[in-house]
Amino acid sequence: MTDPPPSPPIAWVLRDRPFIWGQQTYLMGVLNVTPDSFSDGGQFNTLETALTQAQQMVRNGADLLDIGGQSTRPNATEVTLEVELDRVIPIIQALRQDATFATVPISVDTTQAEVAKAAIAAGADFVNDISGGTFDADMLSEVAKLGVPIVLMHLRGNPRTMQQMTDYQDLMGEIYHRLQHQITAAIAAGIDRTQIMIDPGIGFAKKPAQSLEILRKLPVLHRLNCPILVGASRKSFIGHILDQPDPKQRVWGTAAACTIAIIGGAHMLRVHDVAEMRDVCRVADAIWRG
Repeated sequence: MTDPPPSPPIAWVLRDRPFIWGQQTYLMGVLNVTPDSFSDGGQFNTLETALTQAQQMVRNGADLLDIGGQSTRPNATEVTLEVELDRVIPIIQALRQDATFATVPISVDTTQAEVAKAAIAAGADFVNDISGGTFDADMLSEVAKLGVPIVLMHLRGNPRTMQQMTDYQDLMGEIYHRLQHQITAAIAAGIDRTQIMIDPGIGFAKKPAQSLEILRKLPVLHRLNCPILVGASRKSFIGHILDQPDPKQRVWGTAAACTIAIIGGAHMLRVHDVAEMRDVCRVADAIWRG
């Protein structure tokens, strides 16, 4: 075994809590308030069920919550701005009115600048954009005005077309250079480099074998000097390996993928099964980070 990859010498401070990269692996709990997300669509798309799930994830050890109102599964139907706002904003407002979540950071999973703006006003702390700030020309400048962090993910096409855009000559090289381009664009828009996190986009315009290659070669992305978010939870590449069509039955496969991501130097994991992945992180961190 080699030593863990070096981490960016920078911390984010969210809700007065420092997130120090490389000290531990942080868990982002997924809260999809949609009827059609790939693994939990329709489960948490009412205020009551969403709040119950948020409480459970925090009790189970989620460091922060990621709230999204637009499914990004392959072939997902795009919803209107109004629908996305109606799904996301009441949940964020309700969380912020509950003392349980006073110190729990919230990210909004959106590609629309207006949703990002409204979510931050409602109490969210940063933006998680699967398009890397490319779907909405105003996103990067809006995030700069808001003065909040952003996650820039690698994606080709959009959820309707991405699985027809998986032909790469140099997978990691192309992911690296695309993320580098978006980091440069974000900085040019006024976002401080220390406020940028990157995500290689496992499963987004990636075949199963390509998602595996990303996990094997994740350290390549450390040269971008940004913290790395990995979202492998319940993804189809795990189902492909296990011959398991039910995403909810991919917990053990997710645990293996998360362990490899930690070894590769991921700083944050986006997960559905918080309790199980908290144990994975605690043991993997104890072994690997020391």
